[in-house]
Amino acid sequence: MTIKTVGVAGCGTMGTGIAIVALRAGFETLVYDTNSEAVTNAQRQIAAFLQKSVARGKLDADALPKILENFRGVTKSEAMANCDIVIEAVYEDLGAKHALLQSLHRVCPPETIFASNTSTISITEIAGGSGRPDRTVGMHFCLPAQLMKLVEMSSGLTTSDDTFIETWNFCEALGQEPVKTQDTPGFILNHFVIPFNNDAIRLVEQGVADADQIDKAVEVALGYPMGPLKLLDLIGMDTQKLLSEAMYGLTHESRAACPALVKRMIAANRLGKKTGDGFHTYGDSKTFGA
Repeated sequence: MTIKTVGVAGCGTMGTGIAIVALRAGFETLVYDTNSEAVTNAQRQIAAFLQKSVARGKLDADALPKILENFRGVTKSEAMANCDIVIEAVYEDLGAKHALLQSLHRVCPPETIFASNTSTISITEIAGGSGRPDRTVGMHFCLPAQLMKLVEMSSGLTTSDDTFIETWNFCEALGQEPVKTQDTPGFILNHFVIPFNNDAIRLVEQGVADADQIDKAVEVALGYPMGPLKLLDLIGMDTQKLLSEAMYGLTHESRAACPALVKRMIAANRLGKKTGDGFHTYGDSKTFGA
């Protein structure tokens, strides 16, 4: 396999989780964000997660120094020039993704693969503004990426077969389990999950039950490891709003439309785990467990 150095562009919840996956698999990993505070916070969260993994016996203590040595946080796109693949993990806005990929296209060599972690936007559309449509592919990790094995892999109309195969092999080298999907809104998981999560929000809006009771019902009866409202707190209300708006704009499915309660919670800064308060209340804003 030719991929040795991995870039992750965007170090929010998803980007940080993807970086953990790459580091844990032994890849040199650069995390890029224009916000230096975000980069510092990502580095802190990555180190804390890996140290907790050692404490719980899930990671060899002798491997930790080398893993941490493979991490580099950067705030300039030029620093990504030596990456063999860059996984973009910025928010769900086509213009923002195009601007990011264009800046990377100017500094990365032609053979560098651009993989998008988008969960709702067309890979073909993203590829069209990337500068290298044949080397752009969909690679959607599940939240939280460092705990969930599944990755949805999709080609755009212009993605070359070689690019898809190389990225699929890379995904397996990460220790993840890829599935092939078509370039359709929401792929497999979010086709179900975004409307499902919005349904759970509307149950709270309508006063059907409290958040803890809804989560308990789903966990106990359906066997989910995490109820939908706990998951939403992890995703963040700001992200759920963007996901819902993107999905609704593509499908016009009423269940995908962003519930009014989400917008009120954003206005009140009740974003979820990242602010310590969402559908549930948290003692800290740490996103990750080991």
